[in-house]
Amino acid sequence: MSILSRFGAIMKSNINALLDSAEDPGKMADQILRDLRKDLAEVKKETAGVMANEKKAKRLMEECNEDIQKYAQASEKALLAGNVDDAKALIKKKQQHEGNLKSLEENYVMAKNNSDRMQEMHDKLLSDIEALEIRNEAIKAKFATAKAQEQINKVMAGGKNTESSVSAFERFEARADNRLDSANAEGELNARASRGSDLLDKYMGGGSDSEVDAELAALQEKLGLTGEGATGGGQ
Repeated sequence: MSILSRFGAIMKSNINALLDSAEDPGKMADQILRDLRKDLAEVKKETAGVMANEKKAKRLMEECNEDIQKYAQASEKALLAGNVDDAKALIKKKQQHEGNLKSLEENYVMAKNNSDRMQEMHDKLLSDIEALEIRNEAIKAKFATAKAQEQINKVMAGGKNTESSVSAFERFEARADNRLDSANAEGELNARASRGSDLLDKYMGGGSDSEVDAELAALQEKLGLTGEGATGGGQ
């Protein structure tokens, strides 16, 4: 495949479209730059060769044209000198060069077209590389920022689950506090009730000691021991 056919697609390439469709534009930009630099080196080499062919074709065409002019002038001088045979020979040579000139002109047109196309491809490649190199760092920075934002989004999404867990824990803690408050209140009420019974026994004379004293007094009265000091000890 010729260089012109092989690199014809370069003229139709769309760097922006490649970057837009890439999963990782930063890596894609690096790869495109590497490929384009390789292409540029080869295109530059081929372009130089094609341009040399153009210059050679132009030189041969111009030299042929100069020879035609020389033979034309020489034939005129030979005729003026009365040398008809020499004039005929010179005219014949001029006509041969004129026939060759047409082929050389066609060759030059083709060589120039090839040279123009190669230079166009070379210039486009060079322009693409320069533009992409300028944008490359910005592309990488933007992509890195996008990845960081995606990570932040994931963390924030996980934070919602954490908030739900914390909220549930707070509800459990509130229920535990309520039960503890209820138990403490019940214990306080029970303590109050017990204290009331103790006070009642104290001031109303209830209990086993009162009954013993009453029965002792009745027994003393029966035995006639109700005098002063009858309730004292056994002394």
